Amino acid sequence: MAPGDLEDLTHDVFMTAFRRRDTFDPSRPIRPWLFGIAFRLSADFKRLVRHSRETPLDPGEESPDGGQAPDEAAALAQDRQLVLVALSRIELARRAVLIMHDIEELPVPQIAEALDIPPGTAYSRLRAARIDFGEAVRALRQEEV
Repeated sequence: MAPGDLEDLTHDVFMTAFRRRDTFDPSRPIRPWLFGIAFRLSADFKRLVRHSRETPLDPGEESPDGGQAPDEAAALAQDRQLVLVALSRIELARRAVLIMHDIEELPVPQIAEALDIPPGTAYSRLRAARIDFGEAVRALRQEEV
């Protein structure tokens, strides 16, 4: 995704959130609601650009912590790259649930509500995503050898 696309998509998320503000329940956390909007817009964007251009994985340009030893920083960067590539190999719907639950630490019922899916589907996607992630990591490590 090009940096300009990311800016446009971010703008679209906030414009959509503004237009749908009357659907937000203030007694609930806002992050899952925004994530649901971002997820749907991102999925739509990827579906549209899939046929028009290639969308390579952008692992980010963050530099490692300057306080680390060089070998620790290199290992951390390598692990980060492994995780990003493994995540990119997981189907988008499963990946969203995995990230929301295991990284954002949101409860599955809240994820289901944010993504507008039944809780059972969210639990199923989480389980499948964890399996897919483990398989992707194993495959990537085998490719390194």
